[in-house]
Amino acid sequence: MSHGLSDDYRQRVLAQKTVWSAGAYDAFSARMIERAGFDAVMTSGFGVSASLLGMPDAELYTMTENAGVVRNVANAVDIPVIADIDTGYGNAINVMRSVREFEGAGASAVILEDQVAPKRCPICVSGVEVVSIEEGTKKIEAAVEARRNPNMLIIARTDADSVPEAIRRAKAYVAAGADVIQPISNTFKDYEGLKTLRAEAGVPLSLQILGWLERDLTPEQISSVAGMATFALVPLMTAAAALETNLAELIRDKTTKNLSMPRTEHPKFIDMIGFTEIEALQLKYLEQT
Repeated sequence: MSHGLSDDYRQRVLAQKTVWSAGAYDAFSARMIERAGFDAVMTSGFGVSASLLGMPDAELYTMTENAGVVRNVANAVDIPVIADIDTGYGNAINVMRSVREFEGAGASAVILEDQVAPKRCPICVSGVEVVSIEEGTKKIEAAVEARRNPNMLIIARTDADSVPEAIRRAKAYVAAGADVIQPISNTFKDYEGLKTLRAEAGVPLSLQILGWLERDLTPEQISSVAGMATFALVPLMTAAAALETNLAELIRDKTTKNLSMPRTEHPKFIDMIGFTEIEALQLKYLEQT
């Protein structure tokens, strides 16, 4: 499915008519995000690692494992899919294969970061190591050359830990062909800093709404600088809290009568995952006995 690989989606982002998305960790969470009315869905590396492996976001899964999740997500929804492809899983040549694999899996955009591989999650550790600006630029150039459909967005994320260096890299990555720039929340501390980055980069930002951005920014402020805005971890953390609460009560009480968190009723759930459509297809194509 081509999903958001259309000029309309690309132009909306580049015109900074902000695309609002949420972070999926599997195909079902992606369907829920679409059902809620979001414009797009992002496959969160943090969420994919937690869901697929039950492990931290440290690039422990392989490129093919991540692409498999993206393919399942793309097959489950009809809105654009933004794929977190970490460091591109190696050097510039590896990046070229990664971009083609994720494009083939149905991604409408990829987020490529400039950390040293394997990556470390910047919201979970005290500091991360980035590649040289020269290597980071070449990886963006390789990603741009590798995409087959020019409508697929290349989002360059910089994990540089100082504002001047992040701005310098943003300019270099845009010059290399990046469509959108994504900063990390640890580097930029306020709205004014994001406005400066937006102005200096000359392209819309992609923002992960985490930490201070979640606490301090209004939707209007986000839209004033971002072509893409993602609540990356809200779905995962919501599910984790509900599971932790209900499972603890279930093992304690050995009954479902007093569970604190609500549960989706069975008829509603089977509608969520598409049983109505499957039943219609069964009636159409399968011999009835």
